[in-house]
Amino acid sequence: MAKKRPQTKAKRPQPAGGAGADGAIPVVGGREPCPCGSGRRYKACHGREAAHAVTELVRRPFEGLPGECDWVALRELVPAATVELTLKDGLPEDVPSVTLATVLPMAWPALRRDDGSVLLGLQNDTASGDISRDLADTLQRALVAEPGTPVQGRRAPADGPRLQELIDSEGPFEPVVHSGFEFWVPDAENATPEVAASLERANAAAIPTVRLSGVDAAYWCETPEKNHLRWVMPHPEERLLDALARLHAAGRSSLGEGTRLVGSFRAHGLTVPVWDLPSGVGAQDVEKPAAEFAERLAAALAVEEPLTAEERRARGGLTNRQVTLS
Repeated sequence: MAKKRPQTKAKRPQPAGGAGADGAIPVVGGREPCPCGSGRRYKACHGREAAHAVTELVRRPFEGLPGECDWVALRELVPAATVELTLKDGLPEDVPSVTLATVLPMAWPALRRDDGSVLLGLQNDTASGDISRDLADTLQRALVAEPGTPVQGRRAPADGPRLQELIDSEGPFEPVVHSGFEFWVPDAENATPEVAASLERANAAAIPTVRLSGVDAAYWCETPEKNHLRWVMPHPEERLLDALARLHAAGRSSLGEGTRLVGSFRAHGLTVPVWDLPSGVGAQDVEKPAAEFAERLAAALAVEEPLTAEERRARGGLTNRQVTLS
């Protein structure tokens, strides 16, 4: 390992014109002298703290938001979906609506439409370890952008708000899954050539997906060889794996004939069990089995006894088939 260069600790006086009256250090260029008066460059002084705050990984960025499990699904699993967002302070006068979208044309982080409405893209690379803060920064900039313009990505300020501070925690969160991305533009037939090409590519890659209505955050999808059910669950990972192992060892983890619990994803601090389904099994076919499984799972989650040897083997198999998405 490379040796760490020792850092000298300089005194940080607060001269007039340096830190503000509230003690905040203004942001300047990384090579400029730090405004705190230490005599060091900003990037080696307070800029180091700011960079760390921005890049530190937030394990559950959507925790505390309405529909946390659906936020994870829309970020990682669902090709085309939208959700109307309710803001804590209401909408600005010239913004008729704010809509969360899985993906936007040209991979834009956000778009202020001609009518003033805002589309916020969820499936974008972010500059920091806190997706919530980056999305909140994009949303705030979109609310004041000129109508008819996209909003580009940037690194959010370390002290900027998070989505949890902007979105009404009591508001509804009701995803609408689409078969394609025509929701991008009011009139898809008259879209610009660039947007039309992006729309065509996105539609060609979209996997047919349906959100189940009887349970929360469960998404059926169709692939050429077999179908799947991917179900984002809010329970603590270790407790959930124990419960799934109990059901698996008892032969009660399937969703009906020909279906099989094959493993799980980890995504944004939550666990996503995955079932393989025969190609002829559609979303409606698993509505009732999924609701019945939810009841079995609730009972298994309530069990306090240690796992049996057979249940431990089942748990080991499930753990070995976990894939971390984020």
